[in-house]
Amino acid sequence: MKFLCKRRDLDYALNVVSKAISPNNTLPVLNNILIRAEGNQVFFSATNLEIAISCHVDADIKAEGKTTVPAKLITSYVALLTDEQLELHSGASNVLEINSTTSNTKINCISAEEFPLIPKVDKDIEFMLNVDDLGKAINETVFAASMNASRPVLTGVYFASMENGVKLVATDSYRLAESKIDLGNSFNADFKCVVPGRTLMELGKILMKAEAKGIKINISNNQILFSVDGVELISRLIDGQFPDYNKIISNESKTVFKVKVEDISLVVKRVSLFARENNNSVKLNVEGDGKLLVKSEETKVGEEKGEVLIESTGENNSIALNAQYLLDVLSYIGDDKVEIKLNDRTSPAHIKPVDRDNYLYIIMPLKVS
Repeated sequence: MKFLCKRRDLDYALNVVSKAISPNNTLPVLNNILIRAEGNQVFFSATNLEIAISCHVDADIKAEGKTTVPAKLITSYVALLTDEQLELHSGASNVLEINSTTSNTKINCISAEEFPLIPKVDKDIEFMLNVDDLGKAINETVFAASMNASRPVLTGVYFASMENGVKLVATDSYRLAESKIDLGNSFNADFKCVVPGRTLMELGKILMKAEAKGIKINISNNQILFSVDGVELISRLIDGQFPDYNKIISNESKTVFKVKVEDISLVVKRVSLFARENNNSVKLNVEGDGKLLVKSEETKVGEEKGEVLIESTGENNSIALNAQYLLDVLSYIGDDKVEIKLNDRTSPAHIKPVDRDNYLYIIMPLKVS
């Protein structure tokens, strides 16, 4: 294998596909990136057997071939080069040479024959989404997925069709985030699946740098494929039944208030400093004078109370919430103002942006003595 390519393109491809590599691989070849030169392009692939990421760049191919290179080493090395163009060459000795005008290096490789086959996804279901819409939906839901592998289905994000669109839902059983993407009357795909949270985290990073407006999605029985800007991300789907979350969504509320995200975030951050010894519990009191009182219980380090101006309707009310769960949604949604609905101290709090109806966040209350 021998080819010439732009250093910028090589650096981009290596960084994109290396996101699929896990730190604790048992097979040495899974720590490597497969590099394959064919036609007038070079193809790069990496996998941890759950996720596979592939992409390609244009190159001047002198000799076709393939090999696998240690991902961390080659990615770090190429990032330190300054030449605009590089020459890469490998022969039968499983050594990759990288040549530039100022340097020459040899990297020991593993035969491409040992690299696992990247699966093909049957295109049973295919549709397009706007890159920005999907990126935002991922960003404001995936953080609510569980990190506890004892219930695998909760470590994923429920991805399903709905009337005229799709929705993404994540929950760890203590809080839930739902984001909807409206696609209009022309959308007619019918599907539901659970995508691993890590898959969507990596996809979100790819979408942040994408230049294309649209992303193609293919879904089969146990796999999903995302294609954008010449990058393909393939992932296994999580088996299991996602919980019926609709039963905790309530249209009833005794108290509704609107508040600026910046204002409530600052107060909750201050109060949370004193709540860490008490399950991170902060109490929200809605008072009739247009103020929200946020306070912590007294702990060994002290206590804190803060007030926020709000627009409220309904009864005075109070609820105890996990401060971090509240701060998470305030930081991820990117809206200036939110509406919070309360029923009583034992019912979940419902949070949505004031200016849009396609997002909902629910937090279960904490018990207070």
